Amino acid sequence: MSHTQIIEQGANVITTEAEALNLLAASLDENFAKAVELILNCEGRVILSGMGKSGHIGRKIAATLASTGTPSFFVHPAEASHGDLGMITPKDICVVLSNSGETSELSDVLAHCKRFGIAIIGVASRPESTLIQSSNIGLVLPAAKEACAIGMAPTTSTTMTLALGDALAVAVMELRGFKKENFKTFHPGGKLGAALLKVSNLMHKGSDLPLVPQGTSMKDAILEMSAKTFGVVGVLDKDFHLAGIITDGDLRRNIDDLLSKDVDKVANPKPIVVKENMLALEAVHMMNERKITCLFVTSDDNKPVGLVRLHDCLRAGVE
Repeated sequence: MSHTQIIEQGANVITTEAEALNLLAASLDENFAKAVELILNCEGRVILSGMGKSGHIGRKIAATLASTGTPSFFVHPAEASHGDLGMITPKDICVVLSNSGETSELSDVLAHCKRFGIAIIGVASRPESTLIQSSNIGLVLPAAKEACAIGMAPTTSTTMTLALGDALAVAVMELRGFKKENFKTFHPGGKLGAALLKVSNLMHKGSDLPLVPQGTSMKDAILEMSAKTFGVVGVLDKDFHLAGIITDGDLRRNIDDLLSKDVDKVANPKPIVVKENMLALEAVHMMNERKITCLFVTSDDNKPVGLVRLHDCLRAGVE
């Protein structure tokens, strides 16, 4: 088989699955909306279960739900029959996956749910299947051929199930009002965690801040700037508002008779500042655009509460 034929084969698989996803999108009905509402109002956890490839998809859906604010985990149906049914409580919801809807290993999970009045959302490709008929809400996958050459390996069906799980999770997430700040709680590590850090997580504060009152001599201001090592000093008015800042650049621009001046004559009276609830990523973009290395963080009434440095952001992985 030539490389061209191999590429065509791969493209055919992707095209087949893409067409199936379009069918799935067009097939969503009131049952999808009811399933979203059921998950949204769940007082317990959303339990995913499925065998084989459906089980792998179930684990991913559970992980997506859990990371977007819906407590969720996966229960293996075989393990459920040997004690793990105790993990499924009357306040929970079960989302059960089976392409055929006739997976025998799921029978104990379904029976347990029926016994304790636990709501079932069934996902299968056959509306007349045992799973769909046993479910409180049935989500039926549209008829679509598997993408493999023999039409038997779970390919298109698992892609549709995964996409349906994503659709449920995102719809619930949006109705729940889940924000970036909430997402950070569940993703504290790695690049994603760094991207969601706030200025407040990285700023220096308290006695570390280089600050002097208006009227301070430049000699004393330079001493304060040198002691705090940020290359900047903030100037405060009598009410402790940030009245201006002096940077290394300001020192160079005022080098002539610098020490004979006070801070009021050298400070930039309109400095760029940020708020502590701003994403650190946004602060980095501001510093990069203006070619500066630090920003004062101010309160709503313009009092300095912190200072964020480009170096600290980059060290934390914020780029």
